[in-house]
Amino acid sequence: MAGGYPIYIDGVKILTSEALYQACRFPEYPEIQREIVEQRSPMTAKDISRKYDHLTRKDWASNRVQIMNWCIHLKLLYNWNKMGNLFLRTMDKEIVELSSKDDFWGAFERGDYAEGCNVLGLLLKQVRKDYKMNQDKKNITLGCPNADNFKLFGHIIGNIKVDVTENYHVGETYNLFDDYGL
Repeated sequence: MAGGYPIYIDGVKILTSEALYQACRFPEYPEIQREIVEQRSPMTAKDISRKYDHLTRKDWASNRVQIMNWCIHLKLLYNWNKMGNLFLRTMDKEIVELSSKDDFWGAFERGDYAEGCNVLGLLLKQVRKDYKMNQDKKNITLGCPNADNFKLFGHIIGNIKVDVTENYHVGETYNLFDDYGL
């Protein structure tokens, strides 16, 4: 839900990984995807997706974790130094998404401990590990989730190669799908 870490796909700047994640629920509805990714706030993007719950991809429950993992990895690739520095400051500490409503993605605070699945925290720990293992790389290719019909804006999403040494700036767009002729 943190803003300030944009992702670029298909020539479109997506302001938050939450917006990208929510948009992935609707591969057959590019107009819904665009409405979601146009939101400045991650919470607003999530709220808009709720309007279309009945159109969510049928295999969402079985694919949502790998899709979230992909979104977080893209967030890292396009914000390599900024996010990487945050990961380095956490050292090897536990990462817990404290929540008052969701004990799947997060965990409920129970005094001195947290109770719940904390899936987001576990994914972030894996992304931190991946960052540490790849700090010396310049170009990183991220494969897409192994989900049928994985599309964004009407196009199948393939591997995405990112030069992590680039400084991505507000207002710039990058076409990562040249093979689509966009």
